[in-house]
Amino acid sequence: MLGTFQHSSLRIELAASQQQIRDSLVRPAQFRQWLAPQTFSAGLPDSLQTGTVFTSWLGPVAVRHQVEQVEANSIRLVMSQGIDGFHQWYWGEGWVQSTLEGVSLLPLNLGQTLSLLRLRHFLSQL
Repeated sequence: MLGTFQHSSLRIELAASQQQIRDSLVRPAQFRQWLAPQTFSAGLPDSLQTGTVFTSWLGPVAVRHQVEQVEANSIRLVMSQGIDGFHQWYWGEGWVQSTLEGVSLLPLNLGQTLSLLRLRHFLSQL
């Protein structure tokens, strides 16, 4: 894979419950809303489970995601194609942390920051 190795961990506070945060991260009907304009493959289950595989696109760039683990307060996604690496989310009452590591030509920290800000905005509207 072409690109540079990148690593970033960001944590923000949110005005949301642990369950609201979890639903926003593991329910495709919700994450499709706050991750727009990113699009996702059809046929996703109501809730992500270990072993679920799907593709997302940001313009022409496709990223394949495989759900490696889903817990009560975390989810880990292994990524390939546009990003070779992983994305780990942790959350609790009023906070979320995103750890992203991979090789890509994309500016991963910028995308991660924008995603967290969009998540915060989405949850403030609930």
